[in-house]
Amino acid sequence: MSLKTEKIWLDGKLIPWEDAQVHVLSHALHYGTGYFEGIRCYAVADGRSAVFRLAEHMRRLADSGKILGFPLPYSEAKLCAATLELIRVNKLKECYIRPLAFVGLGELGLYAPNNPINVCIAVWPWGAYLGDEGIRNGIRAKVSSFTRHHVNVMMTKSKSTGNYINSVLAKHEVKKAGYDEAIMLDAEGYVSEASGENIFMIRDRKIKTTPLTSILPGITRDSIITLARDKGYSVIEERFTRDELYTADEAFFTGTAAELTPIREVDDRQLGAGRRGPVTEDIQQSFFDIIKGKNHNYEHWLTYV
Repeated sequence: MSLKTEKIWLDGKLIPWEDAQVHVLSHALHYGTGYFEGIRCYAVADGRSAVFRLAEHMRRLADSGKILGFPLPYSEAKLCAATLELIRVNKLKECYIRPLAFVGLGELGLYAPNNPINVCIAVWPWGAYLGDEGIRNGIRAKVSSFTRHHVNVMMTKSKSTGNYINSVLAKHEVKKAGYDEAIMLDAEGYVSEASGENIFMIRDRKIKTTPLTSILPGITRDSIITLARDKGYSVIEERFTRDELYTADEAFFTGTAAELTPIREVDDRQLGAGRRGPVTEDIQQSFFDIIKGKNHNYEHWLTYV
């Protein structure tokens, strides 16, 4: 994966990729005072390109700023327009989109209320986060020894950069042990989410996912819940334990980067037949049809470039 493209949007201007730099004393570099989004643009069936749920992602970006007390200096509408312009300028048919807001150069120390809030948007080509093979046949996951944030320890509804040290530690731990992704438990021992994805389990064709307690409100998660219910599946938002997950017939992760990735194994225990199950495949195929512009019932989720 190469991150390099022709232009990056930084504080209201399109600038060359090489010039998108910040000072080493920027506040966010030292204290993790930033927040971001992950968004995808897809080449759709009619030859155009479309960004999936762009407005919802920018709203969540703004929400993160409000939660942390570092509000966005630009409107959501302006950032949506800047994203579309950036994709066009870089001549990309498909790409990953990364808006980032962060507390910039000024004072150091924990309290720096007068520092500027800098904002950038970058785009680059990026395939399946957990691999094309994982999309088809599922991945191996392991429950991490690192606990997910408690709601009064970190602001769990904010997609803040500092929160992701927790994810980095969990991801490194399980990758070194030979697994593909980490599953994290909450402070009370219930299944929370993965290092960068929400999680769903299926038993007797009934779908269960963790409620919006300590987890990030995933936009792909919301899309999958809506889609599954529209297809007639029962979807319950309810806490579940690690041992209940072991007994699932199927399970999968959702996220902008991971899209919908099946889980074939958890903690060396095979789930179901040990491959992508029928319910997962049905929902996955329907989801991919939507993001490729093949289902006009969900076209309101697409913003055409």
